[in-house]
Amino acid sequence: MDAKLSPEQGLNISGIALASLLAVGLGTTAFLLDSMANRLPWQNMSLTLPLILCALGSGVVGYWVIPLLQALKTGQIIREDGPQAHLKKAGTPTMGGIFFIPVGVIIACILSNFAKEVLAVSALTISYGLIGWLDDWQILRRKSNKGISPQTKLALQVSFAAMFCLWLMFNQPSNITNIALPWVSFTLPLGFLFWPLAGFVLVAESNATNLTDGIDGLAAGTVAIALLALGALIAPTAPGLMVFCAALSGGCLGFLAHNRNPARVFMGDTGSLALGGALAAVALLTNTLVALFILSGIFFVETLSVMAQVSYYKATKGPDGKGKRLFKMAPLHHHLELTGWSELQVVGVFYVIAAILAAICLA
Repeated sequence: MDAKLSPEQGLNISGIALASLLAVGLGTTAFLLDSMANRLPWQNMSLTLPLILCALGSGVVGYWVIPLLQALKTGQIIREDGPQAHLKKAGTPTMGGIFFIPVGVIIACILSNFAKEVLAVSALTISYGLIGWLDDWQILRRKSNKGISPQTKLALQVSFAAMFCLWLMFNQPSNITNIALPWVSFTLPLGFLFWPLAGFVLVAESNATNLTDGIDGLAAGTVAIALLALGALIAPTAPGLMVFCAALSGGCLGFLAHNRNPARVFMGDTGSLALGGALAAVALLTNTLVALFILSGIFFVETLSVMAQVSYYKATKGPDGKGKRLFKMAPLHHHLELTGWSELQVVGVFYVIAAILAAICLA
């Protein structure tokens, strides 16, 4: 008799296949981009070496940290009003960002010879990771879905954004306040208006990646694609930050070894806020805000779905205090799940969309 795979075994194999396909795809892309730019893939200032080192590093470290997180009882609290299929994930360790973010940051600093711009974006990344850790810790301590208050979280994000912008103000590249528009030889001079925009981008991007982190492997994979594309885009003018992007992208891939469906660990706000902050900080420093907007297409749509859901609910609220829902559930990935998509289908389609957006930026 032919042995049949159980649904759990089939899910595991599919999750491994999807994560492996992404890893091979990004690794091959990094190698080809290095070759096309006449960079040796095994040299420090490349896309390939940081990507591979951090993927291996975070993957290996995860095998040590995850049992520690389990022993510390850092099990995720699952929303009862969310997709019912997610209830079985209760107890899966969270705060996974505490191991793959530091791996990416440390290796990036070493390979870039501790370039000041890499140290600056690393500091912002770790700072936003600390905000996320505080939120995750409060959720676990209270055993509810509510961490630190939204006001406290926003205040901390704005404070760290202000400090980064202050550093940027005194260490800015020339013409940083003139936003470069791709595909046309034109810049948009913002002057002083650039600084409130910079603060907004840092806060908005970190929250957008945070909202995208709701399905096994979704945020880690889409951010890995965006980071590698951003690294390739800025390589000619900012090789140190290219290394940083490739390293953090590799860190995400190593994390996927444990976070792909079915996940053994979640990144939590510790990881998602840090990744969004990293993307925004690099884009601000390299004058690639328009490219960041394109690369963040998925994060932007996920955020819009939440805003639209809340706005529509409030606008249609009746005498009973209840309103109508525009989506079955927000963010968008949960709506797709509740309409019949499997987690792997959502993640696979979002990976393809992220890759298309990356190709548009690099074209």
